[in-house]
Amino acid sequence: MVGIKDVAKRAGVSIGTVSNVVNRPHVVAAATRSRVLSVIEELGYVRDESARQLRAGRSRVMGLLVLDLGNPFFVDVVRGAEEAAHAEGLNIITCNSGQRSELEASYLAMFAEQRVRGVLLSPVATSGEALRTFRRTGTPYVFVDRKAPASEASSVSVDDVAGGTLGARHLLETGHRRIAFVNGPAILTQCRDREQGVRTALAGSGAELTVLEAIGLDVSSGRDAGARLLGASPRPTAVFCANDLLALGVLQAMVGAGVRVPDEMAIVGYDDIEFAGAAAVPLTSVRQPARRLGRTAAELLLAETSDTKPDRRAVVFTPELVVRESTRVRR
Repeated sequence: MVGIKDVAKRAGVSIGTVSNVVNRPHVVAAATRSRVLSVIEELGYVRDESARQLRAGRSRVMGLLVLDLGNPFFVDVVRGAEEAAHAEGLNIITCNSGQRSELEASYLAMFAEQRVRGVLLSPVATSGEALRTFRRTGTPYVFVDRKAPASEASSVSVDDVAGGTLGARHLLETGHRRIAFVNGPAILTQCRDREQGVRTALAGSGAELTVLEAIGLDVSSGRDAGARLLGASPRPTAVFCANDLLALGVLQAMVGAGVRVPDEMAIVGYDDIEFAGAAAVPLTSVRQPARRLGRTAAELLLAETSDTKPDRRAVVFTPELVVRESTRVRR
């Protein structure tokens, strides 16, 4: 591997001069700078950024660990975080746990070993050995799309209980009294909170609630849930899904079976990803400000790793309902 000494020797300059060309080019004479850059290109030299960061005592890289990069919601979270990081001259390494605790532990260990500046974390669970081990490394972190326990860390989240209430109340207001809720894995706090909101909205309404737990939070799991709904007797007239991917899967199952949406089955999703409005029947959805979540979390982490080190904060956004064709008012 070509090192800085090799460049200095070939260019006939000191190691310090090469370092200045790479890090502070304005202090090097134009002719010398041009000669060194030519040698760098010729030899294929790449500076050892990790060593430079260790000497400086502060990394220019942040880690971001999300639950599912297959979900466009988390893609938007990443984009928001990148906006904030790039504005400060930092880069982000994004990893996907796939909702698997063992993979989450592996990535957290990697972030600690690489001595990243800090980590934006959407954990499988806020407790567990992986997170306890990571805390002991002293690496700063901020929860994204998850409330932090007590004052353990800063967090940025959405009020999912309110979101669940919004979606279920909308179905009540449009005349439905047999309602299904297709939820994701119960280990996820977001799923539990959304179900709690649904139950709160329906309490005392006289509506019949059917809860189905899907294996995952993807389109395939939604299709499976849709097949179960098709076989129910009596069949619900409306379904609220814990995210838009599940809702799109349910929609596919209904359309494939000839069930008219929303006349025979109204559908509500959650997240309001781009594909929700572009579906064959545009989906009503509870909107989360995904990009703002990522950007705000990155800003909190940058603040916490600055010299001022402000107090930890818990930022909670309020979701909103976006009504589309999948739940138009029944006549």
